[in-house]
Amino acid sequence: MAFTQSNRQLQVKTPLGPDELLILKMEAREELGRLYEFTVDLLSDNESISADDLLGKKMTVEMDMVNTTKRYFDGYVSRFTQIGHMAFFAHYRATLRPWFWLLTQTSDCRIFQNKTVPDIVKEVFGENGFSDFEERLSGSYREWEYCVQYRETDFNFVSRLLEQEGIYYFFKHEAGKHTLVLCDDYGSHRVLEAYSEIPYLPPTEAGSSRFRDYIHSWRFSKSVRPGKYVHTDYDFKKPKSDLLRNALQSRSHSYAEYEIYDYPGEYEVPSDGEGYAKHRIQELQAGHEVLEGKGNARGVTTGGLFTMTEHPRGDQNREYLITGASYSLHADAFESVAEIAQGPLYVCEFSCMDSKEIFRTARTTPKPMVQGPQTAVVVGPAGEEIYTDEYGRVKLHFHWDRYDSRDENSSCWVRVAQVWAGKNWGAMHIPRIGQEVIVDFLEGDPDRPIVTGRVYNADQMPPYGLPANMTQSGIKSRSTKGGSGDNFNEIRFEDKKGSEELYIHAEKNHTNITENSRNENVGYNRSLTVGHDKTETVNNDKTITVAKNHTETVGLNMSETVGVDRTETVGSNKSETVAINSTETVGAIKALTIGGLYQVSVGGAMNETVAGAKAEEVGGVKLETVAGDRKASVGGDRGESVGGDLTEEVDGKKECTIKGKYSIDTQDEFKLEAATKIVMKTGAASISMEPSGKIEVSGTDVTFKTAAGKVHIDPGGIITIKGTMVKINT
Repeated sequence: MAFTQSNRQLQVKTPLGPDELLILKMEAREELGRLYEFTVDLLSDNESISADDLLGKKMTVEMDMVNTTKRYFDGYVSRFTQIGHMAFFAHYRATLRPWFWLLTQTSDCRIFQNKTVPDIVKEVFGENGFSDFEERLSGSYREWEYCVQYRETDFNFVSRLLEQEGIYYFFKHEAGKHTLVLCDDYGSHRVLEAYSEIPYLPPTEAGSSRFRDYIHSWRFSKSVRPGKYVHTDYDFKKPKSDLLRNALQSRSHSYAEYEIYDYPGEYEVPSDGEGYAKHRIQELQAGHEVLEGKGNARGVTTGGLFTMTEHPRGDQNREYLITGASYSLHADAFESVAEIAQGPLYVCEFSCMDSKEIFRTARTTPKPMVQGPQTAVVVGPAGEEIYTDEYGRVKLHFHWDRYDSRDENSSCWVRVAQVWAGKNWGAMHIPRIGQEVIVDFLEGDPDRPIVTGRVYNADQMPPYGLPANMTQSGIKSRSTKGGSGDNFNEIRFEDKKGSEELYIHAEKNHTNITENSRNENVGYNRSLTVGHDKTETVNNDKTITVAKNHTETVGLNMSETVGVDRTETVGSNKSETVAINSTETVGAIKALTIGGLYQVSVGGAMNETVAGAKAEEVGGVKLETVAGDRKASVGGDRGESVGGDLTEEVDGKKECTIKGKYSIDTQDEFKLEAATKIVMKTGAASISMEPSGKIEVSGTDVTFKTAAGKVHIDPGGIITIKGTMVKINT
């Protein structure tokens, strides 16, 4: 015998077609900000219905209303069970859930950047193929610079974001369709159609109102809730900024001033902190007053507004927002199964709150925590080797991110821990593109990554071949951009016993600045090679002590300038060899003191020029040997004082030209001796003496004169006197 649902107050529409399944009853529960669940008991004379024909497909329950309209309960079949038999029917049970529930069946790891929560939610909905949602939001929502879905279902991800922003939702149902409505305040809700007012009738009167929808049970309660919410956060860009924010909700009961304090608030802008604090206190206070009703008002639905009337307590007759409801629906008995017990067509139990209060869904969806550090790869724009900002932050590609393009858009800027960080001082090593880094997360929050270290991998091997060079440690950089393995700066330690070494390599320039003293102690040899010029400036004294030999070789020129005095002490011998010329200029006085022998040997000519006076004093013997010519030119006077003997020996000629007077004054014997001849001449007068003894005095006028003494002429031979006239005076 075929059964039909036609003309029944309760019907079900399924993908199997009309009357393949008959509704027996439905138990339903829905709440603001939560998924609904409808459990529908069904009958069929077909014992072989396949669950696959229904799972994931729409099913709609229709109920007749008092005003000849219909109310719908729509959903996707999430579970289908064959329970057994009821009379000669096969008994089935279907669980209906909203399309939003399907997002519990998919999870992901991905990053959203610079988007508001409503934008993120709509994107997730769209990616899952759902557009049956409606925005009734009046608030403005901040852009999240960085928001991560991490190892969580799309449903949990969206739910926790909505809860954090104070956004909630309910579902409105139509024939074959249900729509998710996003809400954030009173204006998001509508008055129940045809049920703007619902009367309260006590149980004693309820039975007489058979054709009237009403509320017959009503109870209300209040509870102590915190009256203040305080939270704060930290913004490293403004480290001294006070981000402490709070929100109050005054109540008249005792202990209403207690506060909830939390950290971190997940905000950097103070106005965002104020908004979140307000949402949190509204969330806590949403359960301060709870009102619960029961009745047969078929228009009661979660998210709707109604005004209760006729309650004997006047303060209860006001407008309410329905925050949750449970429905129990029973179909009329089929004639052939009259033995099946039936309940009333419709019974509703609901909870509500004063519509003047603001509803916020409790934050019950947990935010995933990253259970320990991860590694990631540093990324940046194509063609770059280093990509950073003024804080030394970098961009990362996480191994779990399958959507990013591995470039500068892959993540937010991520801070990098350094071994030392001070105010314009500390250490700085910026991870470079392609390097693998260790990433931790502040408080385990995937939205708050921080680079804490670096690691090598098969593509980024250590600078020293291992394990062969396991005794080496150090720091080796790479020139950028375009540097190869031959372009680097390095500080390396070799700790192999017997081969210990500190190696420092500067790829180009090496600057060493010591503000005060610098001590350098080399236990053995030190070698310094400068490929080009070397400049050394000492602003005060310089002392060099060489315990043994000191060799200094200059390949070309050497200039030495001493601003004031110079003292040079040689403990033993000093040898100075100049291959070509040597020039010495002394601006003022030069004193040369030699304790022993002083010898100057000049291979060629020697010129000595003294602009002023020259004094030469020899304490002992002075020997001067000139192999060739020797000339002395004195611009002024020349004085020579010899404390002992003065011996002068000339192998060749000696000529002395004096333009002024020439005087010889001796306090002892004066001896003038020549091997061949002595000639003294002035003008026409001359005296000539020869070794043979011949003396010739010649002149135009020769006078022998003595003041008072005698003149003796005692020749050994003849005396000859000739003249035109000879006078002898007696």
